[in-house]
Amino acid sequence: MTTAGEQDELEGQFEQWRRYVRRRRELGPSDAEELEDHLRGSVDELIGAGLRADEAFLVAVKRMGSLDDLSREFAREHSERLWKQLVLDGDTGGPATERRRSRLDLVVMVACAAGAAASIKAPELFGMRLDDDVAFYGRNAGLFALPWLAAFLAWRRRARPALIGVLVALFALGAVAANVYPLAEDSQSVVLTVIHLPIALWLVVGLAYVADDLRSSRRRMDFIRFTGECFIYFTLLGLGGGVLTGFVVGTFAAIGVDPETFVSQWLLPCGAVAGLVVAGWLVEVKQGVVENIAPVLTRLFTPLFTAVLLAFLVAVGWTGHGINVEREALILFDLLLVVVLGLLLYSLSARDPLAPPGLFDRLQLALVVSALVIDVLVLVEITGRITGYGTTPNKAAALGENVILLVNLAWSAWLLLGLIRRRARFAALERWQTGYLPVYAIWAWIVVFVFPPAFGYL
Repeated sequence: MTTAGEQDELEGQFEQWRRYVRRRRELGPSDAEELEDHLRGSVDELIGAGLRADEAFLVAVKRMGSLDDLSREFAREHSERLWKQLVLDGDTGGPATERRRSRLDLVVMVACAAGAAASIKAPELFGMRLDDDVAFYGRNAGLFALPWLAAFLAWRRRARPALIGVLVALFALGAVAANVYPLAEDSQSVVLTVIHLPIALWLVVGLAYVADDLRSSRRRMDFIRFTGECFIYFTLLGLGGGVLTGFVVGTFAAIGVDPETFVSQWLLPCGAVAGLVVAGWLVEVKQGVVENIAPVLTRLFTPLFTAVLLAFLVAVGWTGHGINVEREALILFDLLLVVVLGLLLYSLSARDPLAPPGLFDRLQLALVVSALVIDVLVLVEITGRITGYGTTPNKAAALGENVILLVNLAWSAWLLLGLIRRRARFAALERWQTGYLPVYAIWAWIVVFVFPPAFGYL
C-alpha cells in the first residue's frame, strides 16, 4: 500500500515520463499509452513485492530500459538524481545511522579544514613569510586548500585506492610545477602560474567529486553545480569573516591591544583556506538551501550580462575603436568570457532537462553569440599584435584560451539554436559542456608546465 503523499509523488514521476514521451515525434498517442500501461503494471508489481513507490518507479524504468531504446534513454537522462537519492542518501539505514554519518562528515571536514590551515602556515618553518614571499604564496595558492577539499570529497565518495593515488600524483605534479622553475618575481610566467594552476587543481578536485561515477555526464554537471554553489557559500563565509575581523580589531583596540599581526598572519590566511573546505562541506550537506538561490542568480545576471555585452558591441561599432590587448585588458576580457561561460554552465546545471525551450533559452543564445563576437574581436587583435610585434607568454596564453573558448561558445550557440528550434535535445548541450571540461585542464597544465621553459622563464 502507498500513502497519499507517496501516490502524489509517484504520479508526478509518471507526469515527467509522459512529458518525455510526448517529445518523441515517432510515437503516436496509442504507443505512449501502451508504454505507460506497461510501466504502471511493472510499478504495481514491484510495490506489491514490498518496494516503496519511488523505488518501484526507478526499478521499473530501469527494467523497461532493457526492452526499448526510448526507456533506456529516459532512464539515463532522468533517473540519476532519483537513483542518487535512493542509493546514496536513502541507504542510511535509518535516522540513527544518518546522524552518525553526519557527525562523521563533520569530524572529517574539521580535520581537513585544520589541515588546510596548517598547510598555509607550514612554509614559515622554512623561513617563508606571507608578507615577504608573495610570489611563492601566489604560485602555491591552490595547493594549500584544494588537496584537503579533494581529500574530503574522496572520503565522502569512498574513492578507490587507485583514484586516490591519481589525485595525490596530480597534486604533487602541481607542487612541482609551482616551484621547480627559476622564475623571477616579475616574470610573466609567475602570473600565468598563479592564474592557471588553481584552475588545473580545481579540476583535480572535480575528479574527486565524480569518484563514484567517473564516466557520468550528469555527475560532471553536478560538479559544475557544486562549483557555483561552493563559490556562493565561500563568498557568504567571507562576508561573515569580514564582520568577525572587524569585531576582533575593534574590541581589542578598545583595550589597547593591537591585533593586526594576529589578523594578517593567522586569522585571514588560515580562515580563507579553511573556509574553502567548509564551503565544500556545506554544499554537500545543505544542498537544498543553495539550489533555490542559484537558479535565481543565473536568471538575474544572464539578462544583465547580455545587455552589457550587446551595449559594448554597439559601442565598438559606433566608435570604431579596436580592443586594447595589453595584459590587464586581456585578463579582463578573458574573465568576462569565463563569467559568460560560467553563467551558461550553471544555468544548464539548474535547468529541467524535460522543460520546453523558452525565453530564457533565447536570452542565453543572445549572451553566447555576443560573447562569441567579442572573442573573435579579441582574437583578431591578439593575432595582429603577435604578427607585428612578436609573442610573449601572456599573448600566447591569451591566444590559446580564446581559441578554446571560441570553440566552446561556437558549438554551444549552435546547440542552443537547435534546442530553441526543437531540432536538438538538451542532453546534447549538456554532454558537450561536460565533455569539454578536460580541455580546460589540459590547457592549464600546458601553460603551467610548458610555457616557462618555452619562453626562457620570461
